[in-house]
Amino acid sequence: HLQLVESGGGSVQAGGSLRLTCTASGNIFDSYYMGWFRQTPGAEREGVGGITIRGGAIYYADPVKGRFTLSRDKTRTILYLNMNNVRPEDTAKYYCAAGSASLSRLSELLPANFDVWGRGTQVVVSS
Repeated sequence: HLQLVESGGGSVQAGGSLRLTCTASGNIFDSYYMGWFRQTPGAEREGVGGITIRGGAIYYADPVKGRFTLSRDKTRTILYLNMNNVRPEDTAKYYCAAGSASLSRLSELLPANFDVWGRGTQVVVSS
């Protein structure tokens, strides 16, 4: 079955860049749409961005639009989140997720629409 492992988190200064990687194991990765979420202590998990199965559409949450970029490698076994011009409010634990229901609009970038989750990687942005 599909398993996801995030990497690339760490500490970065505001205005800097970071790239998160989600590596999948399991041979049905290319049957899922994918997304990145983040969560801070005491808060709900929120969507950062999502990409459809074949990469035809990518959706970004407003707080990261224009700064973060999602992409998948050609084998579609790796999902990236390029984070540019980061801000202290981007500090959170970031999770990679895969879903099989529906991702056809930004409003569907919800945790409930995703079935498989990684364990997360921590990002800390200092001012």
